[in-house]
Amino acid sequence: MQLKKKLRAAAAGLLSAAVITLSGAGLHYFSRLPDCVMVDSCSAVEELHFAGYPEISLVPGAGGRASAVLFGAVPVKSIQVVESEAPLVYAGGSPFGIKLLMDGVMVTELDDVRSADGTLSCPAAAAGISEGDVIRTAGGVSVVSNKGLQTIIGSSGGEPVTLTVSRGGETREAVLTPVMSETDGSWRGGMWVRDSIAGIGTMTYIDPETGSFAGLGHPVCDSETGELVPLQSGEAVPVELADVKKGEHGIPGELRGTLSHTGSYGVLTLNSGAGIFGSLSSSSVRELSRGSELVPLGYRQDVTEGEAYIYASVKGSTPKRYSVEIESVDYSGGGKDMVIHITDEQLIAESGGIVQGMSGSPVIQSGRLVGAVTHVFVADPTRGYGIFAESMMQASQSG
Repeated sequence: MQLKKKLRAAAAGLLSAAVITLSGAGLHYFSRLPDCVMVDSCSAVEELHFAGYPEISLVPGAGGRASAVLFGAVPVKSIQVVESEAPLVYAGGSPFGIKLLMDGVMVTELDDVRSADGTLSCPAAAAGISEGDVIRTAGGVSVVSNKGLQTIIGSSGGEPVTLTVSRGGETREAVLTPVMSETDGSWRGGMWVRDSIAGIGTMTYIDPETGSFAGLGHPVCDSETGELVPLQSGEAVPVELADVKKGEHGIPGELRGTLSHTGSYGVLTLNSGAGIFGSLSSSSVRELSRGSELVPLGYRQDVTEGEAYIYASVKGSTPKRYSVEIESVDYSGGGKDMVIHITDEQLIAESGGIVQGMSGSPVIQSGRLVGAVTHVFVADPTRGYGIFAESMMQASQSG
């Protein structure tokens, strides 16, 4: 009798342990698998697989959903399935210049002002303004330039100026009381601001039907504050690459070039966490797509660990094809969707691997555009992050 009780207790303990293990596994997969997958209408849900998770399969369900199942037996997550025909796009790889005028002005630095009596104070800080804030109006007037803001503050006569300030997606009012500077007798607000930004990036894809394009795969941010730059208007322009500074361990490389002062590819319409987007002129579409590969968009579950290639330009303006390896895939979001390893000896010899300015270089695998290069690992320039092309396409449509 005692033996039977011990056996029952042992069995119950093993069952409890198994339940706990399966519950833990469920939480593990729940946080790592996507909430939604896009599929071609001709694709069978049962044939879909997730990179790095061969033990997971999908079982079709009702209402446009499927169940992610562990080892064909244990459900771990319900996933929405959306049928959509993959669009055909031209793979990019061409460098382009970015000229961006902000929607407002961004505060890049706070500074004390010495008044006539020698007192040091910062009116902006006293008004609750911080670095990275975006000032959109001053005294009821829209602010579009550094000069415009300084004119309003300078003509205040020391009277309080009401500012409309955006921070973290929220907008509020701040009242700034200027201080007369001991240096030149002008009224000052105690802050430095920026109204525009320029740089070099790489185009990821061009839509042949609409002329819209995507690039970078990450937002254009202010170099000092790290904040996403709000876009009022912008332009994509030709760039003449001069040379490339090779990346080394601990020192990121970069593409160096000159932005055109007269030519234009088109306009910028959106600066988002998934990249920068715009519309090209018909002549620019013809120029930039000449010799380009027309490929279907790849969905996130199409990405696998293994060989792929990118298009990039490190010399001249004609994109070249370079071999890479996708080392890992992450479905949890955040833009760091894959780790890309440059394996092409020519690219490593020319640039050291991934360099600043290559952001947006399209990643092609199994005949599909699956992503774009976004960041370089400072400790190893042959490796970096990439974003899913699907995420870029969704951002362009929702923006």
